[in-house]
Amino acid sequence: MRLDDEQRLNWLRLIRSDNVGPRTFRTLIARFGTASAALEAVPELARKSGRAVRVASRAEAERELAAARRMGVCFVALGEPDYPEALRAIDSAPPVIAVRGDLSVLAKPMVAIVGSRNASANGQTFAERLARGLGEAGFTVVSGLARGIDARAHAASLVTGTVAVLAGGHDKIYPPENEPLLMKIIEGGAAVCEMPMGWTARGRDFPRRNRIVSGLSLGTVIVEAARRSGSLITARFAMEQGREVFAVPGSPLDPRADGPNDLIRQGANLCAGVDDVVTALAPLVDRGPAQKSLFEAGNAEETGEPLWDEFDWPEIAPAPVADRAAYDPGLYDGGKAAGDERARFPARMEEGARLIADLLGTAPVDVDELVRSAGLPVRVVHAALLDLELAGRIARHPGNRVSLLAP
Repeated sequence: MRLDDEQRLNWLRLIRSDNVGPRTFRTLIARFGTASAALEAVPELARKSGRAVRVASRAEAERELAAARRMGVCFVALGEPDYPEALRAIDSAPPVIAVRGDLSVLAKPMVAIVGSRNASANGQTFAERLARGLGEAGFTVVSGLARGIDARAHAASLVTGTVAVLAGGHDKIYPPENEPLLMKIIEGGAAVCEMPMGWTARGRDFPRRNRIVSGLSLGTVIVEAARRSGSLITARFAMEQGREVFAVPGSPLDPRADGPNDLIRQGANLCAGVDDVVTALAPLVDRGPAQKSLFEAGNAEETGEPLWDEFDWPEIAPAPVADRAAYDPGLYDGGKAAGDERARFPARMEEGARLIADLLGTAPVDVDELVRSAGLPVRVVHAALLDLELAGRIARHPGNRVSLLAP
């Protein structure tokens, strides 16, 4: 697919609206079919849930698009040909990414190299050699433009192509001293971010960036990282995304080696040079990450603190249906309903919610077990749970469990 200008503007408006992150975006598109329809529906959904939601205005989106054009930034939507295939495969894939530079580097197989900002001289030398060797082997090197290992990996792969993932907007580079490096990167590589123009990176934006770093890549190499460092968050994202994780061993006397050494003990690939990475990733280069349909449900990566202030809606909730007898798989086409059928949504939603509510009690039950008991398609159960949640009738619990709230 390829969005036209109006669709791209509506996608940007939807993802820039309050409390709409990747999961909520997928929910809304899957349920209402288009960003335009979702934008119309959000105020009513918010009213039902008792929450105030600011929907990004058309003027705001137009200003951002204009500011991006002035900097040579283009917006690429999930599912478009230029959207990186590996990134599309993760559960929290950004619906829209802003790209500055050469889009072609995003089509090559990628490897992330990340590590300590306060890197040792040996760590920086190793990162440089690794990045140069991986570039020569045909990989695009991805990193987060941070000080230390990130910057050295970028600098070493300028000739072969490197991708810098930004935590803020394209016009708010962090750290500012790496802006000259970024200008060199975009000459033959690219800078990627999901944040709005004018956005200054905040604490929670760095883990968001890290999941894009690992999501773009078939594998992630940790060169140096103290325990509890941001680089280990990237490694954890990579594991949860089903990607290869490599760790460069170091002296147990150096705290910067604690993270990689721990990862090796936990089963990460030991990386002593370029060949270790190339050999492990060779089978994946042609096959690529496992892909799912554009708005398929999935479990967003769990890394502790939520990365977005999203409504806790199901991952994918296509337009709901009433019950087993009324379920009609031909009713919807790609999430888009005909006008005469869309008018039937409210009654069907209520009936589906009642059916699922009858199976719930105050004791938490696994959603998968609920699906089996109901004998309904997964998406129908998710839609009913969404309606019950918006009505304040159910609670969600760890482990994908739900329960009725006591009246």
